[in-house]
Amino acid sequence: MVRIGIDFGGTKIEAAALSPAGDFLSRLRAPNPGTYDAAITTVRDLVARTEADVGPAASVGLGVPGSINPATGLMRNANSTYLNGRDFTADLTAALGRPVRLANDANCLALSEAVDGAAAGCRVAFAIIIGTGCGGGLVVDGRLVEGANGIGGEWGHMPLPWPTADEVPGPACWCGQSGCLETWVSGTGLRRDHAAVTGNDQPGEWIIQAARAGDAGAAAALDRYIHRLGRSMAVISNIVDPDMFVLGGGLSNVAELYERLVPVIRAHVFCDTWRAGIAPARWGDSSGVRGAARLWQS
Repeated sequence: MVRIGIDFGGTKIEAAALSPAGDFLSRLRAPNPGTYDAAITTVRDLVARTEADVGPAASVGLGVPGSINPATGLMRNANSTYLNGRDFTADLTAALGRPVRLANDANCLALSEAVDGAAAGCRVAFAIIIGTGCGGGLVVDGRLVEGANGIGGEWGHMPLPWPTADEVPGPACWCGQSGCLETWVSGTGLRRDHAAVTGNDQPGEWIIQAARAGDAGAAAALDRYIHRLGRSMAVISNIVDPDMFVLGGGLSNVAELYERLVPVIRAHVFCDTWRAGIAPARWGDSSGVRGAARLWQS
């Protein structure tokens, strides 16, 4: 039967219906309304409209920012802050009149790509989101690894590994720590680092294009970025040793990453024959909603 996925983004909420073969049958979007009760109504209405298009769904899954505290069932760490401290799962279940499953949006990316994306057929897949923020998700043998505390794959809030003297203690992170990966290897981190060194505050896309055009400051910022990202991926290799890293988010479109990360990782991983794939998400921005639809299959 049809499975519905919901991608709960900061500015828009998207619903998609997938056939058993993984084909899109329907896709609908609505603005994120910015308040809790209105968000519940928006999701309910998107599901109803989707089922009006394609018929009854076997299941509904949501990819959400942040995570669920397994001890309390309450949302935490969501950038749509009105979700935090609320029992989003229970309230959606009541509104929809059926059980729903929720998972972190990076976990949904990982699941989507492990099922039929860039990591299909891999035993261990680690997905990385490098956009405005920085997140991660882990799939082993086709199943999400969310952990005892629901924070499996929260790669963005570990410290930058093998830091140089000028990288310590690192920028303050919104989580309350300093030097988290999110402050270094997100698009925001690339912009901050370039501005701090050059005095020229420019978005990530400008920095990449300027680096390609020979701008010395931009090229140096990209070099630092790749080195930091590679060091961070080496730590993941040392811990879970993925067959495949899948990159999503805006910076996953930077072609230079896929070749230049490899020697950095090899120089830092505890292995003399390191081999793993590094690939952009096959489904791009659609991976989140596809992974959400597949939460009942994992």
